[in-house]
Amino acid sequence: MKHFRISLFFLCILTTGIANSQTVLSKKITIEINQQRVEDVLEILSNKGNFYFSYNSNIIKRDSLVNFKASNKTVKEILTQLFNNTYEFKESGNYIIIRKAPIRLTLVTNKGVTEEKVYSVSGYVYDDQSGAAINEASIYEKRLLYSALTNNDGFFKLKLKSSKASVMELTVSKEFYEDTTIAITPRYNQQLTITMMPEEKPADVVVISPQDYLAADSIVEIADTITSIPQPLKRDSLKIEKTRWANFLLSGKQKVQSLNLNKYFTTRPYQVSFTPALGTHGKMSSQVVNNFSLNIIGGYTAGTNGVELGGVFNIDKKSVKYVQAAGVFNAVGGAVNGVQLAGVSNLVLDSVKGLQAAGVNNHVKRNVQGLQLAGVYNHVTKNVSGIQVAGVGNFVAQKTTGLQIAGVANFSRKEMNGVQISGVVNYTKKLTGLQIGLINIADSSSGYSIGLINIILKGYHKLSFSTNEVINTNLAFKTGNSKLYSILQVGVNISDSNKVYTYGYGLGSELPLNKKKTITINPELSSQYLYLGSFDYNNILNRLNLNLTVKLGRYISIYAGPSYSIYFSDQKVAFAGYRFPVPAGGYNTHQFSNKVTGWLGWNAGIQIF
Repeated sequence: MKHFRISLFFLCILTTGIANSQTVLSKKITIEINQQRVEDVLEILSNKGNFYFSYNSNIIKRDSLVNFKASNKTVKEILTQLFNNTYEFKESGNYIIIRKAPIRLTLVTNKGVTEEKVYSVSGYVYDDQSGAAINEASIYEKRLLYSALTNNDGFFKLKLKSSKASVMELTVSKEFYEDTTIAITPRYNQQLTITMMPEEKPADVVVISPQDYLAADSIVEIADTITSIPQPLKRDSLKIEKTRWANFLLSGKQKVQSLNLNKYFTTRPYQVSFTPALGTHGKMSSQVVNNFSLNIIGGYTAGTNGVELGGVFNIDKKSVKYVQAAGVFNAVGGAVNGVQLAGVSNLVLDSVKGLQAAGVNNHVKRNVQGLQLAGVYNHVTKNVSGIQVAGVGNFVAQKTTGLQIAGVANFSRKEMNGVQISGVVNYTKKLTGLQIGLINIADSSSGYSIGLINIILKGYHKLSFSTNEVINTNLAFKTGNSKLYSILQVGVNISDSNKVYTYGYGLGSELPLNKKKTITINPELSSQYLYLGSFDYNNILNRLNLNLTVKLGRYISIYAGPSYSIYFSDQKVAFAGYRFPVPAGGYNTHQFSNKVTGWLGWNAGIQIF
C-alpha cells in the first residue's frame, strides 16, 4: 500500500508536468458551432481553452456567420478549419495571435545559368490585402548591400553578382508594412511577385479574454497590456534627416530608403564615398556602421566606430566613436564619444563625451561632458560638465559644472556650479561658483560675482546715503550677496568754495557678529575719480572702509567706521570754487611719493532695503 501511494504521487507530478508543458495551440477541444459570429466563436474557444486571442480587426470579418463541428481536435486544427491556410497562428505566453500569412509567388523566367558574372532579379511588390502596387518599397540583399526601390507600378530590378552560394535572400521593406524575406537561387535571371502585409497598429488590435461566452458584450479589450503586439516604432535614427543640412543635401530616394530600412543596420570595416549614395556601399550606405569612413566630398552613414573623415561634411544617423573630422560640418543623430572637429559647425542630436571643436558653432541637443570650443557660439540643450570656450557666447539650457569662457556672454539657464568669465555679461539662475564679467546676473547666489554690475535678484540690495571727510554727500547702490557685493557710487561735496564731484566702483562683504545678523562688520574697498575743476588731471581716491552696521529693522540700517585712503593725483594747481588740496588740512597724511598720499579718515551713513 505504501508503494502504491508513492507511485500515485509521482504519477500526479508527471501528469501535472505534461499538462503544464502543453502548448496553447495543442490543447484539444470539442466544439459544435451553428450560425455563430466569428467573434463569438473565438470567445467560446477562449473560454473552453482558458487563453486569450489577439488579432487585427482589419484582417478578420468578425460578423461573418460560420458552421462547423470539431471533436477532440487541437486549437490549431480548429483555427485552420475556421480561417483556412491564408492565416497563421503564433503563441506568446497564454495568447494566440492571429495574423495574415504572407503569400509569395516566385516565377523563374530563365532557368539557365547566366554566362555573365551578373544576373538580374526583377518583379513586382503588392499589398497583400488590397492587391495594390506598392511604390518606393526597398528590396535589398544584406550581405552584398545591393538595393533598389520599386516604381509607381511596384516594379523593381536588381543586378547581382554571381556567387557560389546555393541560396541567397532578398528582403523587402516599406514603412507601415511588415518586412518580407524570400530566398532566391543565385546565378539565375528570375522574376518575382511579392506581397507584403500591412504593419499592425495598436488601435486596430482586438483582444478576446476568457469570459462567459453567453454574454457577448463581456469581451475585454486590453491591447495595451500585451507586450507581443507591435507598438509604434521609434524612428530616432531618422531625426538627423529633418535637420537643415541633411534635408538640403540628401535626395528624396535616400530619405525613402532610410525610412523603409529604419529597422535594419549592419557593420563593415570601411567605406569610401564621393557623395552620399555614391560610394562602396551604394544606396545602402545610410544603414552601415563603419570602422573607417572616408568621404571625399561628403558621406551619409549609419554611424562610425573608429575614424571618419569628410572633405566637406559627414552625416551619421546614429552614434560616432573616437574621431570625426570634416572641412565644413558634422551632423550626428546619436551621441559622440571621442573627438569631433569641423571647420564651421558640429551638430549632435544626443550627447557629447570628449572634445568638440568648430570654427563657428557647436550645437548639442543633450549633454556635454568634456571640452567644447567654438569660434563664435556653443549651444547645449541640457547639461555641461567640463569646459566651454567661445569667441562670442556659450549657452547651456540646464546645469553647468565647470568653466564657461566667452568674449561676450555666458548663459547657464538653471545652475552654474563653477566659473563664468565673459567680456560683457554672465547669467545663471542659481550660482554656486564664480562670475567675472562687466555685468553678472543671477536669481540666487551662494557664490561670488565680480563685475561692474552684479544683480542677484534674491540677494543683497541696498541703497546707501553717506558722508566722509572728503565728500559730504554720497549715494551708493550695493548689489550681490552677503559674501561679495558690488558698489556703484556717485558723490558731491556741497560747498561754495570746496566743490568735488565723484563717481566710482567698489566691492564689499558682510560679516555677521551675531546669529540674527542684526550687527555686522562690512569691509568695503572702492576706487573713485574726483573732479576738481578739470578733466585734464588724474585724481583717483582709493578707500578701505571698515563699517560697523546695525540693522534697525527689516529695511533700514545705520553704519559708521574708520577709513584709510590712498590718493593718487597729478594736479598741482587749484581751480576757483573747487577743493584743493585733498584732504583738507588737519589730517595726518603719509606721503608715499610726490603724487601719492595716504591718511586715516572716517565714514558714516544710512542704508535702506
